[in-house]
Amino acid sequence: EDESEEEPKLKYERLSNGVTEILQKDAASCMTVHEKFLALGTHYGKVYLLDVQGNITQKFDVSPVKINQISLDESGEHMGVCSEDGKVQVFGLYSAEEFHETFDCPIKIIAVHPQFVRSHFKQFVTGGKKLLLYERGWMNRWKPSVLHEGEGNIRNIKWRGHLIAWANNMGVKILDMISKQRITNVPRDDISLRPDMYPCSLCWKDNLTLIIGWGNSVKICSVKERHASEMRDLPNRYVEIVFQFDTEFYVSGLAPLCDQLVILSYVKEISEKTEVECCARPRLDIVQPLPESCEEISSDALTVRGFQENECRDYHLEYSEGESLFYIISPRDVVVAKERDQDDHIDWLLEKKKYEEALMAAEISQKTIKKHKILDIGLAYINHLMEKGEYDLAARKCQKILGKNTELWEFEVYKFKEIGQLKAISPYLPRRDPVLKPLIYEMVLHEFLESDYEGFATLIKEWPGDLYNNTIIVQAVVDHLKKDPQNRTLLRTLAELYTYDQRYGRALEIYLTLRHKDVFQLIHKHNLFSSIRDKIVLLMDFDSEKAVDMLLDNEDKISIDRVVEELENRPELQHVYLHKLFKRDHHKGQRYHEKQISLYAEYDRPNLLPFLRDSTHCPLEKALEICQQRNFVEETVYLLSRMGNSRSALKMIMEELQDVDKAIEFAKEQDDGELWEDLILYSIDKPPFITGLLNNIGTHVDPILLIHRIKEGMEIPNLRDSLVKILQDYNLQILLREGCKKILVADSLSLLKKMHRTQMKGVLVDEENICESCLSPILPSDASKSFSVVVFHCRHMFHRECLPVSNTVSSVQFCNICSAKHRGPGSAVLEMKK
Repeated sequence: EDESEEEPKLKYERLSNGVTEILQKDAASCMTVHEKFLALGTHYGKVYLLDVQGNITQKFDVSPVKINQISLDESGEHMGVCSEDGKVQVFGLYSAEEFHETFDCPIKIIAVHPQFVRSHFKQFVTGGKKLLLYERGWMNRWKPSVLHEGEGNIRNIKWRGHLIAWANNMGVKILDMISKQRITNVPRDDISLRPDMYPCSLCWKDNLTLIIGWGNSVKICSVKERHASEMRDLPNRYVEIVFQFDTEFYVSGLAPLCDQLVILSYVKEISEKTEVECCARPRLDIVQPLPESCEEISSDALTVRGFQENECRDYHLEYSEGESLFYIISPRDVVVAKERDQDDHIDWLLEKKKYEEALMAAEISQKTIKKHKILDIGLAYINHLMEKGEYDLAARKCQKILGKNTELWEFEVYKFKEIGQLKAISPYLPRRDPVLKPLIYEMVLHEFLESDYEGFATLIKEWPGDLYNNTIIVQAVVDHLKKDPQNRTLLRTLAELYTYDQRYGRALEIYLTLRHKDVFQLIHKHNLFSSIRDKIVLLMDFDSEKAVDMLLDNEDKISIDRVVEELENRPELQHVYLHKLFKRDHHKGQRYHEKQISLYAEYDRPNLLPFLRDSTHCPLEKALEICQQRNFVEETVYLLSRMGNSRSALKMIMEELQDVDKAIEFAKEQDDGELWEDLILYSIDKPPFITGLLNNIGTHVDPILLIHRIKEGMEIPNLRDSLVKILQDYNLQILLREGCKKILVADSLSLLKKMHRTQMKGVLVDEENICESCLSPILPSDASKSFSVVVFHCRHMFHRECLPVSNTVSSVQFCNICSAKHRGPGSAVLEMKK
């Protein structure tokens, strides 16, 4: 079938059981549907009550000829039947109530009041040449009245609420039973069609919406209330056609489906063999009404029995409102159409091999589907993908579909093995909750080991070591290494396997051989310091920086002495270790400082001078000897100066380095007048040196000492600029001194004013204060007596009479307590008298 075919909206099945038996001997002429049962009329005058499965529950012999119509009230307790021989019967299915009448013409249609079960609604209408209304009145007598006549046979009646719609040869009328007024007349469109061969189809969608199908025309009519101002002599209701459209074929039946329509169509086509018009299979269409057209939603051709001999009038469409069930009735067949549910939708998707969509639909509707299981759909999907050769996608789907079902997982893995696709499923095998049998994982690992070392290594790295038997896999790797001993991938993987198996020593050996970056992590993680005591050189060769950091961080596990001893034959590595040790702590490796002098001199001269400056444990004589042997001038100068031989150091700078700037800098550091004198003497016959001295000596030595010694006539480069700089430096010194003097004077004055303000403040004297001499309260108990108190700025207080008489010329007195310590600010007197 075409893959792009749209999914049908309805599903179909034949009504079987008792119906099959009936239609083998008889032919269906009409049927009425109730939510509890079905009523089927036949050409031989029988009426059968059926359950929804088609089983016969009751049989009535009504007439020897064709049953034209069966009508049921809403309760399903009363039934009306009319036949081709003019008989009309209305009776209770569960009561003795009954009406019989025989007319002199065929009665084509009957409709009982929807509320016939209620006593004041005992009404029904019949249609033959006249439209008759029967009402039960006084003494239970039935009174007929003519509602309409003169326009040919009445061929269809539908009663809903208070409205009766009927169709005759001229058109469709609607009667309001409340007002007993006819409120509309809808004429038929195509008068060329015989009304007995192409009968009108009527259907009430609700109490106010009537659907009319006649020929190939469909109208949807709405009954509306007329405004009081428009009534005059008109009925209080009117009908408006809200939708109208033509169909491709002839309408045999109508039914509502939400806001859509279900249309049963009679189809004629030209035979390819005889080129004569013949009957084709009837169609059941679902359409969406539009104001002047319709949109086809779905269309199905139905293979009913005997469709080749059927006419338009032989088909009927009945429906059950509550369940969306549609019954297609033909003389030899009754077909039931149902709305498709999710199970049907999934069936269709599976039939079209749309497994992904089917799986999604099942997951969304897993609470409502009854026929399908998500797992079964998923397994079918996996099989389908494997048949198509999409092994990776099939393996990926296993994760979601198989979930935690270990048996299914193992079954699927073996299926992948059978087709040689274990590699495809390996990334998706569960590793935790659930865990499969070790054999499954080992089988996959062996597959990779035979053909893909890199893939094997990846799995070993990703899979936890407890998924498989580690010993078996180790042995398999060892066997492969016998064929290829230098294979780095296998060696690296074997090291990881040894690590999982806690054989860290073997793993470490392999990592060191491979110079693998994880070697340090392995040592730290598993505390393998005892295993690396004799492998320090290997570690240093691999990554000296990481190795040294690790060794220094773990001095308690591998001592400094052990490391130095191991590196004895590799002095360059020994230097790296001792240098970093010294940078961390200047004192820890002090016993090796003498050795480090030679190591720095040999491998790292730039750090020799900083080492000599920072170390307090290296022997200076040994260092001087090495530096002099190697002609390390800067280091020798430093050592000479440190040993107190500054003049030799200065001489070496001047003679060896010929660098006046360094000589001046050295003299500044030593701050020794004799050095400056030596420097001047050495430079006096060297004009470039004199220039350097003139530019830098001004702040440390009087430049006159140098200038007086310059020989007359000597050409000195940039002499003018040097003299200008000396004068500028001198002026700058004068300015700085004056500035400092001003700052000192300003600060002194500010502090003096502050002290004066402080001394001018009053001092609180109260009853709690005492005389520092007699220790009595400073204030007398009798305030009326005169007294004299002396208060000093140091806050010591005395009675006047308790102070000794001063022998000094000045009358200023000082605090005895403070004067005993020192005479200073605050000891002067502040006298208070009363």
